[in-house]
Amino acid sequence: MKDLAVYIHIPFCVKKCNYCDFLSFPAGEELWKKYLEKLIKEIIMTASDCREYIVSSVFLGGGTPSLLDAVCIGDILKALKDNYKMAGDCEITMEMNPGTVTPYKLKLYREYGINRISIGMQSSKDKELKILGRIHNNEEFLKCYWNVREAGFKNVNIDVMSALPAQDYDSYMDTLRQVVSLRPEHISAYSLIIEEGTPFYDMYGEDSDKNKEVAPLPSEEDERKMYHETKRYLRQMGYERYEISNYSLISKDKDYSCRHNKAYWTGIEYIGFGIGAASMMNHTRWSNIRDIVKYMDILDKDSGEGFKALRCDVEELDIHAGMEEFMFLGLRLCKGVSKHKFESLFGQSIQSVYGNVLDKMLKNKLLEEEGDFIKLTEYGTDISNYVMSEFLFD
Repeated sequence: MKDLAVYIHIPFCVKKCNYCDFLSFPAGEELWKKYLEKLIKEIIMTASDCREYIVSSVFLGGGTPSLLDAVCIGDILKALKDNYKMAGDCEITMEMNPGTVTPYKLKLYREYGINRISIGMQSSKDKELKILGRIHNNEEFLKCYWNVREAGFKNVNIDVMSALPAQDYDSYMDTLRQVVSLRPEHISAYSLIIEEGTPFYDMYGEDSDKNKEVAPLPSEEDERKMYHETKRYLRQMGYERYEISNYSLISKDKDYSCRHNKAYWTGIEYIGFGIGAASMMNHTRWSNIRDIVKYMDILDKDSGEGFKALRCDVEELDIHAGMEEFMFLGLRLCKGVSKHKFESLFGQSIQSVYGNVLDKMLKNKLLEEEGDFIKLTEYGTDISNYVMSEFLFD
């Protein structure tokens, strides 16, 4: 059977953060219940398309899934377990924000089979958290973290962000040192990106009012320093960088890298449930519609195959699109892409398809070869978007 990664989108949150461009919004309990009822229906109705797969990872993301009653999460996971083949060691990750969980919720999560927790910390500085629009402070984050540990979770990720308004190199390193002192099994360290449609874009984007007084962003020099020091410091403290922004605790006994995210980067098929969720199965890629009212309406009326009306942006992946995706996503991983796997997937050697690009990238020391793998160099990682774009066909 083929592995399948499952993503479940819970779009609800307490309030939108100032940097957030995800499909999420505040809503009342009545809408939660209606949405979850339809979400579970989508999960059940889609099961017939997934008979040849075994679910190796589940990721409950959002939004803030931990905002819901824990019993709602249990109902979702029961629908999965009752209708899909689940791997015995399935990784089930729950995203949460501090201030939205209690010891009782955590106890139920464990009973439902959740075995990995991802906490959105972002910063240890209350001033920076306030500018971001987060609903928690550092004390509440620490309380959340220790509650997670006391509930018995042994695989925990912490999200941190760099290049924040009012942040400098020293304050970022304070955050990183606090995170490392807690010894989570996984750290995701992202640099802030100013996205259109967010309050931060109005403040810092190309069309922002340059005369308006706002907290300054770090200099480009400080931003690069934060990025490089993250790699050096986390490695020194026992964390292995396995993807551009992700680090896992080095352990002889267990691989703490995120199985679900690695599915995306290594070409494992995945399916998403809920509004806006993305899927890629049987050489076809699609997303669910983003309108929650239309989503619920379709599932309310439908009793069979019509659930496919949920899908938009459907794209049949030809061999060139498959090659692009293999290279573009695989190069995010620190070990790079496998020449052998490329040939087994596409029936052609990577050199015969991308020889000119590879020669140029190797010559310019943006890529390097290590046995069967081709990977980004340190310099190549700094300009990874450019390198990856070179593997797109015209």
